[in-house]
Amino acid sequence: MPLDLERLPPVDPTSPVPLYHQIKLVVLEAIGRGLLRPGERLPTEHELCELLGVSRTPTTRALGELADEGVLIRMRRRGTFVNPHWAPRADPHELRIVVSDPTTAERIRATPVPDVRLNVAVVEYGELHRTLTRAVGEGRAPDLALIDEVWIADFAHAGFLVPLDELDPDWIAREYRRDFVAAFVRDREYEGRIYAVPEEINLGGLWLRRDLLERVGGRPPESWSDLLRLARDLQATLPRGHDAFMAPGGYAAAETTTYTLATVLASNGAAVIDDGRVVLDSGAAVEALRLYRRLVEHGTMSPDVVAHDWLEAPRALGGGRAAMTLGGSYEAEVIADAAGIPLRALWRRFAFLPFPEGPRGQAGPVAGGMAYTVFRQSADPAAAMRVIEHLTTTPLLAARAHGRPLIPPRRSAMALAASESDFVAAMVQRFDRVTTRPAIPHYHMVSIQLQHMVEAVITGTLRPAAAAERTAEVISAITGLPVVHASTSQQAS
Repeated sequence: MPLDLERLPPVDPTSPVPLYHQIKLVVLEAIGRGLLRPGERLPTEHELCELLGVSRTPTTRALGELADEGVLIRMRRRGTFVNPHWAPRADPHELRIVVSDPTTAERIRATPVPDVRLNVAVVEYGELHRTLTRAVGEGRAPDLALIDEVWIADFAHAGFLVPLDELDPDWIAREYRRDFVAAFVRDREYEGRIYAVPEEINLGGLWLRRDLLERVGGRPPESWSDLLRLARDLQATLPRGHDAFMAPGGYAAAETTTYTLATVLASNGAAVIDDGRVVLDSGAAVEALRLYRRLVEHGTMSPDVVAHDWLEAPRALGGGRAAMTLGGSYEAEVIADAAGIPLRALWRRFAFLPFPEGPRGQAGPVAGGMAYTVFRQSADPAAAMRVIEHLTTTPLLAARAHGRPLIPPRRSAMALAASESDFVAAMVQRFDRVTTRPAIPHYHMVSIQLQHMVEAVITGTLRPAAAAERTAEVISAITGLPVVHASTSQQAS
């Protein structure tokens, strides 16, 4: 619905007040008068320019500053929305929760919690870490949030979070430690305290189109050699501008680049940090980086992947522009949407497989997921804990996995889901060797360095060995952990 300009202060180009500031005042006035309600989408920048009779530059600056100030939330491809958490709480029973996915937000809104009214805000995943950190700094953190598990140590170390075993030690002992998968319980601890409860488990792996695999008479690749050979065979059959292989390739794809890099490293028995040491500069890790470079040199992966966002690879796979992609099981719905098919039809056209083994053998798939946390600035931490307990009951977690490629983190819910889902049953079989990304403070900064490393290798800016050595030194400086170089480890062995 267009804004009622007659009820808003006019924008005056002749005024000494800068245009961008006048536009900010118009938006704030519209929110204050209820013309733009919490969670409502604003007109597009083009529409605002038309409505107010102003140019694009001051409008862009005005909306950008309002987003930085927490008034607005900007979502790529979806628009700009009024932050439902910006206005003061009108209801003493209101709890504010931040999530990164609109589907998750709708599910939570549809799950009533006794004696609590949930006010759910959606912040795009790529902006989530920065938005939450800024909100804490400004004293307006949400009560709880659904965050990437690898940020838990970061946030706990900074003092952002309340230990959950402090809020409800009985539930933690009775249900969390007994029923949640042990490997994922450990990764949500920091200095012996529990700071988060997982909502799901996803795995890194290889997506591929079944029809193209059949076209070249190939079998699913089991080794890196198989993968390179299959990529060359597929590339020869694809139209110009299509790619046999695609992967998140740099800073633009943010944490997804790091997650998928961890998948490739694990497939060759390599890691970034192990046993309190930075071990990235190893022969196994350098070989993993060479795999990225060989895919580019063979003409089967475009170096343009360094500019792709975190969803470009699954969109390209679903849209027919890529034959294989490196990604995570959580991308299934994005692929189905891009392919224009219902999720239940996905598995007839696409397969999700373990990433092929490197020459040093596969250590195990990389697992990750989102987890609920309670912020110290919460208006009612005890009520926030009750919300987490309610949202992670066995029936709700099992129901959430129904018909979707999600693995519940509770054994009881996992058993229910596996009985109905071949995908879940197959994924559970891989848990015996599962690995995770390093749960360390300053992980976010470490992850950025890894993203730049992958980008440098793909573009040929640095050779794999030089990129690994340099990045290992920077990570050591960030974390304070000692670095083990390839020559040192070889001498020690």
